[in-house]
Amino acid sequence: MRKEPLMFGNTFGRLFRITCSGESYSGGFRKNPNIPQELYGGLITIVDGVPAGIKITSELVQAELDKRKPGQTPLDSPRKEKDRVYIFSGVMENDLTTGAPVGMIMNSCTSSPNNDIQDEHIDQYRGYKDEIRPGHAEYGFFKKYGEHADWVGAGRASGRETASRVAGGAVAKAILEKMGIDVVAYTIASHGLKVDHDLSYEEVKANYRKNEINCPDLALAEKMKEDVMKIKGAGDTAGGIIECIAHGVPAGLGEPVFDKMSALLAHAVCSIGAIKGIEFGAGFEVANMLGSQSNDAAYVDPETGKVRFKTNHAGGILGGITTWEDIRFRCAVKPTPTVSVPQHTVNVKEMKNVILSPITRRDPTLLPRIYPVIEAMTRCALLDAIYMAEAYWKVSGIDEKWLKI
Repeated sequence: MRKEPLMFGNTFGRLFRITCSGESYSGGFRKNPNIPQELYGGLITIVDGVPAGIKITSELVQAELDKRKPGQTPLDSPRKEKDRVYIFSGVMENDLTTGAPVGMIMNSCTSSPNNDIQDEHIDQYRGYKDEIRPGHAEYGFFKKYGEHADWVGAGRASGRETASRVAGGAVAKAILEKMGIDVVAYTIASHGLKVDHDLSYEEVKANYRKNEINCPDLALAEKMKEDVMKIKGAGDTAGGIIECIAHGVPAGLGEPVFDKMSALLAHAVCSIGAIKGIEFGAGFEVANMLGSQSNDAAYVDPETGKVRFKTNHAGGILGGITTWEDIRFRCAVKPTPTVSVPQHTVNVKEMKNVILSPITRRDPTLLPRIYPVIEAMTRCALLDAIYMAEAYWKVSGIDEKWLKI
Protein backbone atom coordinates (compact mmCIF):
# COMPACT_ATOMS: atom_id res chain seq x y z
CA MET A 1 0.00 0.00 0.00
CA ARG A 2 1.32 3.44 -0.97
CA LYS A 3 2.23 5.67 1.94
CA GLU A 4 3.00 8.79 -0.11
CA PRO A 5 0.26 11.44 0.20
CA LEU A 6 -1.90 11.99 -2.88
CA MET A 7 -4.32 14.72 -3.94
CA PHE A 8 -7.44 13.98 -5.97
CA GLY A 9 -10.50 15.93 -7.03
CA ASN A 10 -9.00 18.52 -9.38
CA THR A 11 -11.45 17.78 -12.21
CA PHE A 12 -15.13 18.76 -12.22
CA GLY A 13 -17.81 17.49 -14.60
CA ARG A 14 -18.66 14.39 -16.61
CA LEU A 15 -19.02 15.43 -20.28
CA PHE A 16 -18.15 19.09 -19.90
CA ARG A 17 -15.07 18.93 -17.67
CA ILE A 18 -12.63 21.42 -16.24
CA THR A 19 -9.29 20.36 -14.79
CA CYS A 20 -7.39 22.96 -12.77
CA SER A 21 -3.91 23.19 -11.29
CA GLY A 22 -1.95 25.80 -9.37
CA GLU A 23 -1.57 27.12 -5.83
CA SER A 24 -1.49 30.41 -4.02
CA TYR A 25 2.22 31.03 -4.68
CA SER A 26 2.97 28.15 -7.05
CA GLY A 27 6.59 28.28 -8.09
CA GLY A 28 7.25 31.28 -5.89
CA PHE A 29 9.21 29.61 -3.09
CA ARG A 30 10.76 26.94 -5.33
CA LYS A 31 12.54 29.48 -7.49
CA ASN A 32 14.50 27.84 -10.25
CA PRO A 33 16.62 29.73 -12.78
CA ASN A 34 15.08 27.58 -15.51
CA ILE A 35 11.57 28.77 -14.65
CA PRO A 36 10.67 32.23 -16.04
CA GLN A 37 9.62 34.68 -13.36
CA GLU A 38 6.44 35.32 -15.34
CA LEU A 39 5.24 31.83 -14.47
CA TYR A 40 5.41 32.37 -10.70
CA GLY A 41 1.90 32.00 -9.36
CA GLY A 42 0.77 30.49 -12.65
CA LEU A 43 -2.56 28.67 -12.89
CA ILE A 44 -3.66 26.26 -15.61
CA THR A 45 -7.17 25.30 -16.73
CA ILE A 46 -7.98 22.57 -19.25
CA VAL A 47 -11.56 22.49 -20.54
CA ASP A 48 -12.77 19.30 -22.20
CA GLY A 49 -16.08 18.91 -24.02
CA VAL A 50 -16.04 22.21 -25.91
CA PRO A 51 -17.87 22.00 -29.26
CA ALA A 52 -16.09 23.13 -32.42
CA GLY A 53 -16.96 26.56 -33.79
CA ILE A 54 -17.46 28.43 -30.49
CA LYS A 55 -15.86 31.88 -30.36
CA ILE A 56 -13.46 31.98 -27.40
CA THR A 57 -11.05 34.87 -26.96
CA SER A 58 -8.63 35.78 -24.21
CA GLU A 59 -10.59 39.03 -23.82
CA LEU A 60 -13.77 37.08 -23.09
CA VAL A 61 -12.06 35.01 -20.40
CA GLN A 62 -10.18 38.02 -19.03
CA ALA A 63 -13.43 39.92 -18.49
CA GLU A 64 -14.59 37.19 -16.12
CA LEU A 65 -11.21 36.92 -14.38
CA ASP A 66 -11.12 40.66 -13.78
CA LYS A 67 -14.33 40.39 -11.73
CA ARG A 68 -12.49 38.39 -9.04
CA LYS A 69 -9.10 40.08 -9.31
CA PRO A 70 -7.88 41.51 -5.98
CA GLY A 71 -6.65 45.00 -5.28
CA GLN A 72 -9.48 46.83 -7.06
CA THR A 73 -11.41 48.33 -4.12
CA PRO A 74 -10.98 48.94 -0.36
CA LEU A 75 -13.27 45.95 0.17
CA ASP A 76 -10.80 43.37 -1.11
CA SER A 77 -7.22 42.25 -0.58
CA PRO A 78 -4.35 44.59 -1.53
CA ARG A 79 -2.61 41.68 -3.26
CA LYS A 80 -1.67 42.45 -6.87
CA GLU A 81 -2.46 39.50 -9.13
CA LYS A 82 -2.94 40.50 -12.74
CA ASP A 83 -3.98 36.99 -13.78
CA ARG A 84 -3.49 37.67 -17.47
CA VAL A 85 -4.89 34.73 -19.41
CA TYR A 86 -3.45 33.13 -22.52
CA ILE A 87 -5.14 30.39 -24.53
CA PHE A 88 -2.60 27.83 -25.72
CA SER A 89 -4.75 25.07 -27.23
CA GLY A 90 -8.14 24.26 -28.69
CA VAL A 91 -8.66 27.58 -30.49
CA MET A 92 -7.53 28.56 -34.00
CA GLU A 93 -6.31 31.98 -35.13
CA ASN A 94 -9.90 32.94 -36.03
CA ASP A 95 -10.80 32.56 -32.31
CA LEU A 96 -13.07 29.59 -33.05
CA THR A 97 -12.72 26.36 -31.10
CA THR A 98 -11.61 23.18 -32.85
CA GLY A 99 -13.34 20.63 -30.62
CA ALA A 100 -10.05 19.83 -28.87
CA PRO A 101 -9.53 20.66 -25.18
CA VAL A 102 -9.18 24.38 -24.55
CA GLY A 103 -6.03 25.06 -22.53
CA MET A 104 -5.44 28.30 -20.64
CA ILE A 105 -2.69 29.64 -18.44
CA MET A 106 -2.84 32.70 -16.23
CA ASN A 107 0.25 34.89 -15.64
CA SER A 108 2.25 33.68 -18.62
CA CYS A 109 3.22 36.98 -20.28
CA THR A 110 6.60 38.64 -19.83
CA SER A 111 4.90 42.02 -19.54
CA SER A 112 2.62 41.06 -16.67
CA PRO A 113 3.97 38.68 -14.03
CA ASN A 114 2.10 38.10 -10.82
CA ASN A 115 3.45 41.05 -8.85
CA ASP A 116 2.61 39.33 -5.59
CA ILE A 117 5.14 36.50 -5.93
CA GLN A 118 8.04 38.12 -4.10
CA ASP A 119 10.47 36.83 -1.47
CA GLU A 120 9.18 39.15 1.26
CA HIS A 121 5.64 37.86 0.84
CA ILE A 122 6.74 34.24 0.95
CA ASP A 123 8.86 34.93 4.04
CA GLN A 124 5.72 36.12 5.85
CA TYR A 125 4.34 32.59 5.60
CA ARG A 126 7.66 30.99 6.47
CA GLY A 127 7.44 32.59 9.90
CA TYR A 128 4.35 30.58 10.89
CA LYS A 129 4.47 27.60 8.53
CA ASP A 130 4.20 25.17 11.46
CA GLU A 131 1.18 26.89 13.00
CA ILE A 132 -2.47 26.12 12.37
CA ARG A 133 -4.09 29.35 11.20
CA PRO A 134 -7.63 29.39 12.65
CA GLY A 135 -10.29 28.99 9.97
CA HIS A 136 -7.74 27.88 7.36
CA ALA A 137 -7.00 24.42 5.97
CA GLU A 138 -3.64 23.77 7.66
CA TYR A 139 -4.86 21.15 10.15
CA GLY A 140 -6.41 18.98 7.45
CA PHE A 141 -3.37 19.44 5.20
CA PHE A 142 -1.00 18.45 8.02
CA LYS A 143 -3.10 15.34 8.70
CA LYS A 144 -3.25 14.36 5.03
CA TYR A 145 0.06 15.54 3.55
CA GLY A 146 2.33 15.78 6.61
CA GLU A 147 5.62 17.59 6.09
CA HIS A 148 4.85 17.88 2.36
CA ALA A 149 1.93 20.26 2.95
CA ASP A 150 2.26 23.48 0.94
CA TRP A 151 2.57 26.17 3.62
CA VAL A 152 2.75 29.24 1.37
CA GLY A 153 -0.53 31.12 1.32
CA ALA A 154 -2.65 27.99 1.97
CA GLY A 155 -1.35 26.25 -1.14
CA ARG A 156 -4.05 24.39 -3.04
CA ALA A 157 -6.63 25.49 -0.46
CA SER A 158 -6.05 29.15 -1.27
CA GLY A 159 -8.85 31.19 -2.76
CA ARG A 160 -6.44 31.95 -5.57
CA GLU A 161 -7.19 28.57 -7.14
CA THR A 162 -10.67 29.88 -7.94
CA ALA A 163 -9.22 31.91 -10.83
CA SER A 164 -8.84 28.59 -12.67
CA ARG A 165 -12.53 27.87 -12.12
CA VAL A 166 -13.51 31.29 -13.44
CA ALA A 167 -11.50 30.69 -16.62
CA GLY A 168 -13.31 27.39 -17.18
CA GLY A 169 -16.64 29.00 -16.39
CA ALA A 170 -15.97 31.68 -19.01
CA VAL A 171 -15.80 28.97 -21.67
CA ALA A 172 -19.08 27.50 -20.40
CA LYS A 173 -20.61 30.99 -20.51
CA ALA A 174 -19.77 31.35 -24.20
CA ILE A 175 -21.60 28.10 -24.94
CA LEU A 176 -24.60 28.76 -22.67
CA GLU A 177 -25.17 32.23 -24.14
CA LYS A 178 -25.80 30.62 -27.53
CA MET A 179 -28.59 28.67 -25.80
CA GLY A 180 -30.09 31.81 -24.23
CA ILE A 181 -29.04 30.82 -20.69
CA ASP A 182 -27.80 33.52 -18.33
CA VAL A 183 -26.28 33.08 -14.85
CA VAL A 184 -25.98 36.00 -12.45
CA ALA A 185 -24.86 36.06 -8.80
CA TYR A 186 -25.00 38.99 -6.38
CA THR A 187 -24.85 39.95 -2.71
CA ILE A 188 -28.09 39.94 -0.70
CA ALA A 189 -26.62 40.04 2.82
CA SER A 190 -23.46 41.24 4.55
CA HIS A 191 -22.83 40.87 8.28
CA GLY A 192 -26.56 40.93 9.11
CA LEU A 193 -27.53 43.68 6.66
CA LYS A 194 -29.94 41.98 4.27
CA VAL A 195 -32.09 42.85 1.26
CA ASP A 196 -35.67 42.89 2.57
CA HIS A 197 -37.52 41.87 -0.60
CA ASP A 198 -37.36 39.25 -3.34
CA LEU A 199 -35.23 40.46 -6.23
CA SER A 200 -36.46 39.79 -9.75
CA TYR A 201 -34.09 38.72 -12.49
CA GLU A 202 -34.76 42.03 -14.25
CA GLU A 203 -33.91 44.09 -11.15
CA VAL A 204 -30.72 42.14 -10.63
CA LYS A 205 -29.61 42.63 -14.24
CA ALA A 206 -30.41 46.34 -14.14
CA ASN A 207 -28.18 46.86 -11.08
CA TYR A 208 -25.55 44.20 -11.72
CA ARG A 209 -22.08 45.36 -10.59
CA LYS A 210 -23.30 48.89 -9.91
CA ASN A 211 -21.34 49.02 -6.65
CA GLU A 212 -18.25 47.52 -5.04
CA ILE A 213 -20.12 44.80 -3.16
CA ASN A 214 -22.42 43.94 -6.12
CA CYS A 215 -25.68 44.33 -4.21
CA PRO A 216 -28.70 45.18 -6.43
CA ASP A 217 -30.23 47.23 -3.58
CA LEU A 218 -28.11 50.31 -4.19
CA ALA A 219 -29.00 52.13 -0.96
CA LEU A 220 -28.30 49.05 1.16
CA ALA A 221 -25.02 48.51 -0.69
CA GLU A 222 -23.68 51.78 0.73
CA LYS A 223 -24.58 50.68 4.26
CA MET A 224 -22.89 47.34 3.65
CA LYS A 225 -19.74 49.07 2.47
CA GLU A 226 -19.64 51.37 5.52
CA ASP A 227 -20.11 48.40 7.85
CA VAL A 228 -17.34 46.37 6.19
CA MET A 229 -14.94 49.32 6.36
CA LYS A 230 -15.57 49.63 10.11
CA ILE A 231 -14.92 45.91 10.53
CA LYS A 232 -11.76 46.23 8.44
CA GLY A 233 -10.58 49.08 10.65
CA ALA A 234 -10.96 46.83 13.69
CA GLY A 235 -8.78 44.19 12.05
CA ASP A 236 -11.62 41.75 11.47
CA THR A 237 -13.65 40.40 8.55
CA ALA A 238 -17.33 39.92 7.58
CA GLY A 239 -19.39 37.13 6.07
CA GLY A 240 -22.54 37.30 4.00
CA ILE A 241 -24.93 35.66 1.55
CA ILE A 242 -24.72 35.43 -2.24
CA GLU A 243 -27.82 34.63 -4.28
CA CYS A 244 -27.61 33.19 -7.78
CA ILE A 245 -30.18 33.03 -10.59
CA ALA A 246 -29.86 30.81 -13.67
CA HIS A 247 -32.31 32.24 -16.22
CA GLY A 248 -33.53 30.52 -19.37
CA VAL A 249 -32.65 26.98 -18.22
CA PRO A 250 -34.69 24.35 -20.09
CA ALA A 251 -36.86 21.83 -18.28
CA GLY A 252 -35.64 18.26 -17.92
CA LEU A 253 -32.09 18.68 -16.60
CA GLY A 254 -30.96 16.52 -13.71
CA GLU A 255 -31.80 13.01 -12.51
CA PRO A 256 -34.29 11.79 -9.90
CA VAL A 257 -31.90 10.30 -7.33
CA PHE A 258 -28.18 10.89 -6.80
CA ASP A 259 -27.67 13.35 -9.64
CA LYS A 260 -30.47 15.78 -8.89
CA MET A 261 -29.81 19.18 -10.45
CA SER A 262 -29.78 20.65 -6.96
CA ALA A 263 -27.20 18.05 -5.87
CA LEU A 264 -25.00 18.80 -8.90
CA LEU A 265 -25.16 22.53 -8.20
CA ALA A 266 -24.49 21.98 -4.50
CA HIS A 267 -21.44 19.90 -5.41
CA ALA A 268 -20.22 22.65 -7.73
CA VAL A 269 -20.83 25.59 -5.40
CA CYS A 270 -19.93 23.93 -2.10
CA SER A 271 -16.58 22.93 -3.56
CA ILE A 272 -15.66 26.63 -3.27
CA GLY A 273 -13.63 26.99 -0.08
CA ALA A 274 -15.56 29.79 1.63
CA ILE A 275 -19.07 28.39 1.05
CA LYS A 276 -20.59 26.95 4.23
CA GLY A 277 -24.21 26.37 3.23
CA ILE A 278 -26.67 26.41 0.33
CA GLU A 279 -30.45 26.54 -0.06
CA PHE A 280 -32.71 26.41 -3.11
CA GLY A 281 -35.91 28.37 -3.67
CA ALA A 282 -37.63 29.00 -0.33
CA GLY A 283 -34.87 26.92 1.26
CA PHE A 284 -35.04 26.54 5.04
CA GLU A 285 -38.16 28.70 5.10
CA VAL A 286 -40.17 25.66 3.92
CA ALA A 287 -39.78 24.35 7.47
CA ASN A 288 -42.22 27.09 8.53
CA MET A 289 -44.72 26.49 5.70
CA LEU A 290 -47.70 24.23 5.15
CA GLY A 291 -47.64 21.91 2.17
CA SER A 292 -50.37 23.94 0.51
CA GLN A 293 -48.16 27.02 0.86
CA SER A 294 -44.88 25.56 -0.33
CA ASN A 295 -46.36 23.79 -3.37
CA ASP A 296 -45.98 25.71 -6.64
CA ALA A 297 -49.29 25.68 -8.56
CA ALA A 298 -48.94 24.72 -12.23
CA TYR A 299 -50.77 26.35 -15.14
CA VAL A 300 -50.64 26.46 -18.93
CA ASP A 301 -48.98 29.65 -20.18
CA PRO A 302 -51.32 31.04 -22.87
CA GLU A 303 -48.42 32.68 -24.71
CA THR A 304 -46.15 29.65 -25.00
CA GLY A 305 -48.54 26.77 -24.43
CA LYS A 306 -46.08 25.32 -21.94
CA VAL A 307 -46.53 24.35 -18.30
CA ARG A 308 -45.35 27.07 -15.90
CA PHE A 309 -45.66 27.65 -12.16
CA LYS A 310 -47.32 30.56 -10.37
CA THR A 311 -44.67 30.62 -7.64
CA ASN A 312 -41.14 29.30 -7.43
CA HIS A 313 -40.65 28.01 -3.90
CA ALA A 314 -38.90 25.00 -5.44
CA GLY A 315 -36.21 27.23 -6.91
CA GLY A 316 -36.69 25.90 -10.44
CA ILE A 317 -36.07 22.25 -9.53
CA LEU A 318 -38.69 19.59 -8.71
CA GLY A 319 -37.85 15.95 -8.11
CA GLY A 320 -34.26 16.82 -8.95
CA ILE A 321 -35.23 17.98 -12.46
CA THR A 322 -35.45 21.53 -13.80
CA THR A 323 -38.88 23.05 -14.50
CA TRP A 324 -38.34 26.01 -16.91
CA GLU A 325 -38.55 28.41 -13.96
CA ASP A 326 -35.45 30.31 -12.90
CA ILE A 327 -33.06 28.25 -10.80
CA ARG A 328 -32.52 30.30 -7.67
CA PHE A 329 -30.26 29.46 -4.74
CA ARG A 330 -28.44 31.23 -1.93
CA CYS A 331 -25.16 30.33 -0.29
CA ALA A 332 -23.54 31.35 2.96
CA VAL A 333 -20.06 32.87 2.60
CA LYS A 334 -17.90 32.70 5.71
CA PRO A 335 -15.81 35.67 6.86
CA THR A 336 -12.25 35.68 5.55
CA PRO A 337 -10.33 33.60 8.13
CA THR A 338 -7.24 35.81 7.83
CA VAL A 339 -7.69 38.53 10.45
CA SER A 340 -5.46 41.17 12.05
CA VAL A 341 -6.15 40.25 15.65
CA PRO A 342 -4.17 37.79 17.84
CA GLN A 343 -5.58 34.23 17.83
CA HIS A 344 -4.92 31.14 19.91
CA THR A 345 -3.58 28.18 17.96
CA VAL A 346 -1.06 25.31 17.97
CA ASN A 347 2.48 24.95 16.64
CA VAL A 348 2.41 21.36 15.31
CA LYS A 349 6.20 21.02 15.09
CA GLU A 350 6.65 21.78 18.77
CA MET A 351 3.12 20.65 19.77
CA LYS A 352 2.52 23.60 22.01
CA ASN A 353 -0.13 26.29 22.33
CA VAL A 354 0.87 29.63 20.81
CA ILE A 355 -0.58 33.00 19.86
CA LEU A 356 -0.72 33.66 16.12
CA SER A 357 0.49 37.17 15.39
CA PRO A 358 -1.80 39.53 13.47
CA ILE A 359 -1.77 39.22 9.68
CA THR A 360 -2.41 42.43 7.77
CA ARG A 361 -3.04 41.45 4.13
CA ARG A 362 -6.54 40.11 3.73
CA ASP A 363 -9.97 40.55 2.13
CA PRO A 364 -12.20 42.27 4.73
CA THR A 365 -15.06 40.45 2.98
CA LEU A 366 -15.11 37.83 0.24
CA LEU A 367 -18.42 39.02 -1.22
CA PRO A 368 -17.00 41.34 -3.92
CA ARG A 369 -14.78 38.58 -5.36
CA ILE A 370 -16.61 35.31 -4.79
CA TYR A 371 -19.74 35.91 -6.87
CA PRO A 372 -17.93 35.37 -10.23
CA VAL A 373 -16.64 32.04 -8.88
CA ILE A 374 -20.21 31.00 -8.01
CA GLU A 375 -21.35 32.04 -11.47
CA ALA A 376 -18.54 30.02 -13.06
CA MET A 377 -19.23 26.80 -11.17
CA THR A 378 -22.97 27.15 -11.79
CA ARG A 379 -22.35 27.46 -15.52
CA CYS A 380 -20.08 24.41 -15.55
CA ALA A 381 -22.66 22.29 -13.68
CA LEU A 382 -25.52 23.43 -15.93
CA LEU A 383 -23.67 22.82 -19.18
CA ASP A 384 -22.59 19.37 -18.05
CA ALA A 385 -26.21 18.55 -17.16
CA ILE A 386 -27.36 19.80 -20.56
CA TYR A 387 -24.88 17.49 -22.30
CA MET A 388 -26.14 14.55 -20.23
CA ALA A 389 -29.79 15.39 -20.94
CA GLU A 390 -29.20 15.81 -24.68
CA ALA A 391 -27.46 12.43 -24.81
CA TYR A 392 -30.39 10.81 -22.96
CA TRP A 393 -33.05 12.39 -25.17
CA LYS A 394 -31.29 11.18 -28.34
CA VAL A 395 -31.39 7.54 -27.27
CA SER A 396 -34.48 7.43 -25.04
CA GLY A 397 -37.17 7.11 -27.70
CA ILE A 398 -39.46 9.36 -25.65
CA ASP A 399 -42.37 10.80 -27.62
CA GLU A 400 -41.51 14.39 -28.59
CA LYS A 401 -44.84 15.65 -27.31
CA TRP A 402 -43.45 15.32 -23.78
CA LEU A 403 -40.53 17.56 -24.68
CA LYS A 404 -42.92 20.33 -25.70
CA ILE A 405 -45.01 20.67 -22.53
